Amino acid sequence: MEKDNLILTLTLDFAVDVIHFAEELESKRKFVIANQLLKSGTSIGANVREAQNAESKADFIHKFKVAAKEIEETDYWLLLCQRVPSYPEPSHLQEKLIPIKRIISKIIISAKSK
Repeated sequence: MEKDNLILTLTLDFAVDVIHFAEELESKRKFVIANQLLKSGTSIGANVREAQNAESKADFIHKFKVAAKEIEETDYWLLLCQRVPSYPEPSHLQEKLIPIKRIISKIIISAKSK
């Protein structure tokens, strides 16, 4: 991984945090949401990483759009956790998702305009 690529670093760190949160959910027997969140939350970084070796500009944009969709799905699962009292508090993950969402949106807009 390139050490100065902010979005790669943020999404990898976020994925690690999602794994820890999913483990916490599993310890509380919240397996379905844990699995959904694990898949969408780690997929963000996987798509960003894939985009680094895109075959074309269109492929690059597509990978980032997929990452943006995964952000929305992850946000949904975190919102569910937030609203159900028996679930652990996800606000730390929700806060970390905000800059990731902003950066990915800017990358998509920038790539489209070039």
